[in-house]
Amino acid sequence: MKTLLDVHTHSIVSGHAYSSIQEMAMAASEKGLQILGITEHAPELPGACDPIYFRNLHVVPREMYGVRLLLGAELNILDTKGTLDLDENYYRILDLRIAGIHSLCWKRGNREENTYAMLQAIRNPWTQIISHPGDGTAQLDFEPIVLAAKETRTLLEINSSSMDPVRHKEEARDNNLEILRLCRRYEVPIILGSDAHISFSVADYRYALPLLAETDFPEALVVNDKPEWFLEYVGIEK
Repeated sequence: MKTLLDVHTHSIVSGHAYSSIQEMAMAASEKGLQILGITEHAPELPGACDPIYFRNLHVVPREMYGVRLLLGAELNILDTKGTLDLDENYYRILDLRIAGIHSLCWKRGNREENTYAMLQAIRNPWTQIISHPGDGTAQLDFEPIVLAAKETRTLLEINSSSMDPVRHKEEARDNNLEILRLCRRYEVPIILGSDAHISFSVADYRYALPLLAETDFPEALVVNDKPEWFLEYVGIEK
């Protein structure tokens, strides 16, 4: 599989990342990507940017060094109701909207409550991708999540960074294997995400790719080498 897109990355604007937009785009170009998504952390995560940042995204060119840029946000699922930070006024001006659970701004519940929160985020019509659902931050039932993702055409991410041993996310590998097996069973597309916080990590899927082989996951259901299909699937104008 030739990787042609990576849409879950962060620039220095996210507060704990280390490269500029230009540096991220240059790295994507050098790696042969056609699409790069830069999805800054939304405001409820400590250290993230002020919401005014998203209001000014119109000044940034959407193509750099031959790479199409999708500029958006990684929204935080805040509670067991599935509440997201920011609102529709911001969603409308973002190219891409990812939603995920982060421990520093997540009010957890039990497995059933956590799963309900994730389902609400998936069913939010603005959500296009769920970031790192398998990283273990919240205990979840994955089968209803996979079925909801299929119903709503929401992509579930297999997040490579969360399986890096330095992250100490002990459940991430097994959870992602379960997600892949369920997505294979129900024929649900997935997206690999680098979650790059520095330009050198753009499109680095070293911890995710072996799981595709281990689960015999169909390449036809992986969107990272299919830019046109990805854009159509999540409803972005080509």
